[in-house]
Amino acid sequence: MTSTQAPSRAPIRGKARKLLVGALGALSSPHHLDRYLELADPLLATASNRARITHIDTSVHGSTTLAVRPARPCRFVPGQHVQFAMVIDGVRHVRTFSPAIMPGSREMVFTVGTRHGGLVSGHLAEHARVGDIVEVGDGAGDFVLPKSRPSRLLMISGGSGITPVLSMLGSLAESGATAVTFVHYARSPGHVPRRAELDALSSLPNVEVVLVHTRGEGGHLRGRFERAHLDAVAPWFADTPTYVCGPSGLVGRVRELYAETGSTELLHTEEFTPPAYVVDPDDVSGSVSFAESGIVAANSGATVLEQAENAGLTPEHGCRMGICHTCTAIRSSGCTRDIRTGETDSEPGARIQICVSAPIGNVTVEL
Repeated sequence: MTSTQAPSRAPIRGKARKLLVGALGALSSPHHLDRYLELADPLLATASNRARITHIDTSVHGSTTLAVRPARPCRFVPGQHVQFAMVIDGVRHVRTFSPAIMPGSREMVFTVGTRHGGLVSGHLAEHARVGDIVEVGDGAGDFVLPKSRPSRLLMISGGSGITPVLSMLGSLAESGATAVTFVHYARSPGHVPRRAELDALSSLPNVEVVLVHTRGEGGHLRGRFERAHLDAVAPWFADTPTYVCGPSGLVGRVRELYAETGSTELLHTEEFTPPAYVVDPDDVSGSVSFAESGIVAANSGATVLEQAENAGLTPEHGCRMGICHTCTAIRSSGCTRDIRTGETDSEPGARIQICVSAPIGNVTVEL
């Protein structure tokens, strides 16, 4: 006996929705349809996927955990980051955060580290409230698990870098086929976010959770990352796929160890803090020309993004650390230095990430 399955109506509904939105948009001219829809409910907006904050937890030192319920499901793979936008004092600000999906729910959970002087992270920690509206995008980035799951994995995180790792751990826990050792670094017990989730994961037979406190008492281990930590809990690390997310200091020390053991190809990393950058005096000369705006400014040696903002421009950007590629622009002439690697490039017409590119001498950028 053969059986047939009725074709999905989802594509039909999607096309019908687009046709309806297009027709309503034409009727609402000269204003955008969203201007009227958001009067009834901000989540009805069509130009972006808006979400309502449903929960905020600021009890953990140095981070804010919030849950949001988007109007439409977001497409992302565990471990990826999404564009997160919110309006503060009438200005829309975009950042890049890694979410997790609440089991059995469409709600997305973010843990955001509170940076000193950070506009968005500070607002979330001090002023955001349940019911506030934000925007979320679809997933991007390659910090994801392989399609063919290995029998064993090592995961390391620090601070709010726990979020993408927890997201991946959640998908692994569902099958139970992969044994995972998860090592998380935090200053003290009071700096460990998502503790209930960690306790639930540690009760699973295929997951071992190791807490390392860099300053406070308690924890399974103490101090900053060193080889002795992995020798104690994962002596097989050099032969195992490893995923690391956290501050640049932690990620850098892990990279050094894996380079020493010849295991770099097994290491997958993601940093959530801007790279440390000291302006090279030899680069501070000439001017930066923003061709589309007609603005020319003396080259200070700072990144193109910073110099554009200091010149009064507001180029689109997200993470400010070279992850999300939102700030990509064309460098029509001149030479820039990648502040993450120190490498220079002067190919005319190249697309550069202005948040991690510093001009050397005279540079023209299409902004």
